[in-house]
Amino acid sequence: MIADRCEKSSAVVPGAAPAAVPVSGMGRKSREKRERRRRRLAEERAAQPAQRYPANTEYVQPVDPMTPSESYLRKLCKRTFLSLWSHPNPFRDQASATQDGKEICDLLVVFENDVIIFSDKHCEFPSSADLRLDWVRWYRRAVEKSARQLWGAERWIRAHPDRVFLDTQCTKKFPLSLLAPTTTFHRVVVAHGAAARCVRELGGSGSLMLDSTVTGSAHTLRNDGAVPFVVGQVDPTRGYVHVLDDTTLEILLETLDTVADLSVYLKKKEQFVTSGVALFAAGEEELLAHYLTHCNAKGEYDFVFDEGVNAIVLHEGLWLDFVGSPQRAKQLEANKISYVWDDIVERTTRHFLRGTSQFLTDTTLSSQELVLRFFAREPRLRRRMLMSAIVDMVKVTPSDMRRLRVVSPSRSGDPYYVLLVLPRPAGVSEPRYRDVRRRYLEACCRVVKLDFPDAQDIVGLATETSNTRGRSEDLVYFDAKLWTEEMAKAAEKDKTALNILTKATKLHAIERDYPA
Repeated sequence: MIADRCEKSSAVVPGAAPAAVPVSGMGRKSREKRERRRRRLAEERAAQPAQRYPANTEYVQPVDPMTPSESYLRKLCKRTFLSLWSHPNPFRDQASATQDGKEICDLLVVFENDVIIFSDKHCEFPSSADLRLDWVRWYRRAVEKSARQLWGAERWIRAHPDRVFLDTQCTKKFPLSLLAPTTTFHRVVVAHGAAARCVRELGGSGSLMLDSTVTGSAHTLRNDGAVPFVVGQVDPTRGYVHVLDDTTLEILLETLDTVADLSVYLKKKEQFVTSGVALFAAGEEELLAHYLTHCNAKGEYDFVFDEGVNAIVLHEGLWLDFVGSPQRAKQLEANKISYVWDDIVERTTRHFLRGTSQFLTDTTLSSQELVLRFFAREPRLRRRMLMSAIVDMVKVTPSDMRRLRVVSPSRSGDPYYVLLVLPRPAGVSEPRYRDVRRRYLEACCRVVKLDFPDAQDIVGLATETSNTRGRSEDLVYFDAKLWTEEMAKAAEKDKTALNILTKATKLHAIERDYPA
């Protein structure tokens, strides 16, 4: 449900307009050249916000990647999980021969109750005449060794969650909570180097095949059934390991490119592969294609098959059919707007880390992460829906009007979103305008709690109307669980005095993942 309200905006206190700078005593061309340079420098200065708070020192830049594959993994993970939750090369405070700390894994993702541990390794595939021997040697180096790193990383995090660091000197503690009673660990090996040989021997995409019946040492029994380019369960006794490769890493992280979408897939895949059903898939991408085209009784993507089936084969071609379908093309087109949501999170993060935020009530990383977590928690479909609502508000709202929209939760645990478009009157300074806008947004959030008593978390986002040259966003969070009688009385006054949601219109909308 969406509550929508548009009304005439009251002017805020105006500020002084900047004075023009006269230029004289030189030729016309020189004056024009100098004026162009002055304007360019002014634009550059305007594009670099002033530092208002100390730069945050809890977060440090990671060490340089050791290999091109590690660099690419960082890029993909930053785009999928966003900066605050994707941490390359964390360390533990156990000295090695070359540095103070010892690397735990290649990349660590921590988001609420999900911890995703990546181990990335590029090993040249041997090129002897014995393919099975070449496979066994490559598997031991690229998959088994990486899996051992993952199990070791998980063991350390479980035992010493307070001894994980961002820097090699182990002076910067990991800034997010690492362990809770409900924490789920996902172990992901990224094994590079086999694709070219796989294509040469078998054709196709070069991705590793998946066979759930192959377990443990069966991967390396050269004289007793080890099948090249087939992986199953690396060691069921130590925790399931997802094995990705040159092909499927990019496919998976670019298709399920939010922490919500990917973590749900990893959970359901692990449950399915370890369920006892004999599964053979021609590649991770074929498994993903089936997942994205089948829903369970709750309407969620899932590994749905006929009841009673105990053996399943997913042949090559499902993925190509999926990516070539009109439905997928429409989905990708519709999703474009959703990436503005990602940009807002990343831009807000950068301003916070650099100390250039317009306003902060708390300068600790944990407080900012709490607010931004609500935005990053959203799956791709809901980001599309929310961002489409904001863009629609900007488009349809006259430049001298304000519009307020309240988006109710789509499932239990979701916040209420309060979306505000507020014009900036001519002559009003940006700091003054932003201050008024933020305060008005905070008042709107309190009124939403008044009108929707079931609200537990309320998140606000405000921006300018369409007539603005630049664009900014204000993000606020209101913990409605701390509601008091005094707050309710103040919200009643604000509702009347500021005319907030006094004549709201209820709208109902459905956003489909695959548009018609």
